[in-house]
Amino acid sequence: MGKLFAIVLSIIALASAYPIVTHMYVQPVDISTHGHAIDEQLADTMAEAGLSFVLAQLLLALFVWKFSNRKEGAKVFHFPGGAKVMVVTAFILVGTEVLALGVLGQKAWAAVYFTAPNPGALQVQAQAGQFAFYFRYPGVDGRFGDIHPDKIDEGNQNYFGLDPANDVDSRDDIVAAELAIPVNREVHLLMHAKDVGHSFYVRELRIQQDFVPGLDLSLHFTATQTGRYEILCTQLCGLGHYNMKAYLNVLSQEDFDKWMKQKISEQ
Repeated sequence: MGKLFAIVLSIIALASAYPIVTHMYVQPVDISTHGHAIDEQLADTMAEAGLSFVLAQLLLALFVWKFSNRKEGAKVFHFPGGAKVMVVTAFILVGTEVLALGVLGQKAWAAVYFTAPNPGALQVQAQAGQFAFYFRYPGVDGRFGDIHPDKIDEGNQNYFGLDPANDVDSRDDIVAAELAIPVNREVHLLMHAKDVGHSFYVRELRIQQDFVPGLDLSLHFTATQTGRYEILCTQLCGLGHYNMKAYLNVLSQEDFDKWMKQKISEQ
């Protein structure tokens, strides 16, 4: 039975690697300037982790094959140095793998999080709350009005708690339930949560960023292809989490200008 188990284990390990090696699982379309770096990092991670997994399973199968039917009274072999050396060796190997992945992925990570957006980037505020996303654009004056949490009133569609009666900057702010952006222009997204933790995930942008209550977070990206894409919350945020989504609408510059004019006229 031991040798049969070793054979089955080897077959399962090799079969699990087949879909990855043959690229059976196709990535969704990449519409961001940094997406190729993310995809390369994912490919490196899958190659390194996958190779380590297969080799570990084959080594296990070898041990099962060799030692499962040990006869009574046969000599017992011990790993040199005992269990302590085995644990230290495993710690070094796994630590080296994690460190290597970090080194390989630092450029892709830094391009999104450790570089400042261009001064001309389009600023958009993104607010997540149970169970919807809302987005705010500065008006003609280019400035956002202040947020007053005590004035948030969803019944009157004051999702950001603006005070246009006393705050001039907020009078021309544009609030929308979808994120419309121009193609090939950098977007600086300013993010905050209204209540609990949420997440901003657009698979085609290769972006997944959590909203953390009490923290103002930001990220920047440039979309390179027009179209309509889903924005999903990937953090369990309550009973309505399953239905919390919005849409990213990537438009040509001309169509984006028309969209802005329409929204201004609706204010």
